[in-house]
Amino acid sequence: MKTLHKRCAGLDVHKSEVVACLRLVSKRKVEREVRRFPTTTRGLLELAEWLERAGCTHVAMEATGVYWKPIWYTLEGRFALILANAAHVKNVPGRKSDVNDATWLADLLAHGLMRASFVPPLAIQELRDLTRTRKQVTREIVQHVQRIQAVLEEANIKLCSAITDIMGASGRRILKALIAGETDAEKLAALGSERLGCTRAELVEALTGRVREHHRFVLAQHLRTIEHLEESVAAFDARIASSLSPFRDIAERLNEVPGLGRTAIETVIAEIGTDMSLFPTAGHLLSWAGLTPRLDESAGKRRSTRINKGAPWLKPVLVQSAWGAVRKKNSYYQAQFLRLRARRGAKKAAIAVAASILTTIYHMLRHGTCYQDLGPEYFARRNPAKAAARLASRIRNLGYHVEISAAA
Repeated sequence: MKTLHKRCAGLDVHKSEVVACLRLVSKRKVEREVRRFPTTTRGLLELAEWLERAGCTHVAMEATGVYWKPIWYTLEGRFALILANAAHVKNVPGRKSDVNDATWLADLLAHGLMRASFVPPLAIQELRDLTRTRKQVTREIVQHVQRIQAVLEEANIKLCSAITDIMGASGRRILKALIAGETDAEKLAALGSERLGCTRAELVEALTGRVREHHRFVLAQHLRTIEHLEESVAAFDARIASSLSPFRDIAERLNEVPGLGRTAIETVIAEIGTDMSLFPTAGHLLSWAGLTPRLDESAGKRRSTRINKGAPWLKPVLVQSAWGAVRKKNSYYQAQFLRLRARRGAKKAAIAVAASILTTIYHMLRHGTCYQDLGPEYFARRNPAKAAARLASRIRNLGYHVEISAAA
């Protein structure tokens, strides 16, 4: 097998140490040297100096939790680094050890059998940390809201049935009054806005229950936690806006894409970056994002066409944006959704629209263009004969005779 890199190394990364295998080829003879280094800053600098003295050019490591990041930052700029997916570089079963893992990585790297994972620049990585942490904090808020709903149900307060959002202005006023000790349903209902969807009598009926001191204490703790988390979300929003300032022009152009809001745009930039040269084609980006059908065929039978796993932070945002994009009338995305929904169902149609949105983003970032809607008649213009035959078939199904002839 042809050797592509004659002086390379494989790193088996752990929490407290890293096992390095240096692979050198001289006169068709392969020499390997294995050393262990602590993952402290001094230990990582010793690792870098050892590799430099040996003339190493390429270094490979697995994406092991967050432990690979300090090593990557230390070696970045000194060597050509490759981060591999651990599932793609599994060793032969029964030969598992730290030394064997490092040696296996070095051998795969030397022969060009390792596929590099996508590692964005430092600015994008920091933006990614901010958007992901904000998402986690938002999920915590939702969990505490659900716990408040559970406490109210236990006290037989049906506020969730009367008000759509108990964390709205009216809901918060009622909750704070309940925590303060108010038990009169009439006075509690008077705190609701006149724009609520329920009547005053229905709100009074929903607020009639048995609230104990225990319930008030638990509600107070949950509400205080929610307010604290909301302050954290506001701080993250400000920090993300500041980090996004170098990409303000890109964000403004992406805002023209139907379905993409501010949060979705921030997430897209944080997850895929702005340099699309790292993805040779739009199909590579779709595959990385887990929006392409799985290839599972055996004996001439296709067993599954479910989409691939991947990009758990990006894919849900794109699918949610797709549901918003299909609501825009007389647009390409709505036409694509309606066309696919009749044959494949609404969920698969929404995933296809999400893939189209990501394809649009890829070309906008790759070529620096603005969004241009293809229009609802795009599919008919692409194949007029097929569209005409489909319409003629629908007319025949209604009991009419129709003949199609091309216009002069």
